[in-house]
Amino acid sequence: MTVRLAPLRSEDLPRCAELEKLLFPGEDPWSVQAFQYELENGNYYIGAHVDPVGLVGYAGISELGGPGNYECEVHTIGVDPEFQGKGVGKAMLRDLLDRADQLHAPVFLEVRTDNVPAISLYEAHGFERIGLRRRYYQPSGADAYTMARPGRPQ
Repeated sequence: MTVRLAPLRSEDLPRCAELEKLLFPGEDPWSVQAFQYELENGNYYIGAHVDPVGLVGYAGISELGGPGNYECEVHTIGVDPEFQGKGVGKAMLRDLLDRADQLHAPVFLEVRTDNVPAISLYEAHGFERIGLRRRYYQPSGADAYTMARPGRPQ
């Protein structure tokens, strides 16, 4: 299986919203409009494509601050359940981290405390738990860890 990463496009957004509903039942999944807002505001979003299936994952990161003082925040990573555990999420995370490394920026994210596969992936890429956000995810009330990875030196 070959995964091709490419910038997320407007025509990908209905599939992203469809995957959100599938991946995050019981939460407040992102709509097409939410994804469109992220793209319009200049955040870095990528899609993972597998031929002949099409879009099987998406990921995005924001870049905050300015030269010499950047921070990045992973907003989302989602992978179609049929393609989980096959390296799609890892490939997208590495792409996001490469983007942050170009800015020498620390990276922050939140992850459900019960999402062991995601936590393991993040820890394998240098993230550490730095906090706990009680009832972070709504409407379920699930807790989240805040995780951080230091910026790479210049």
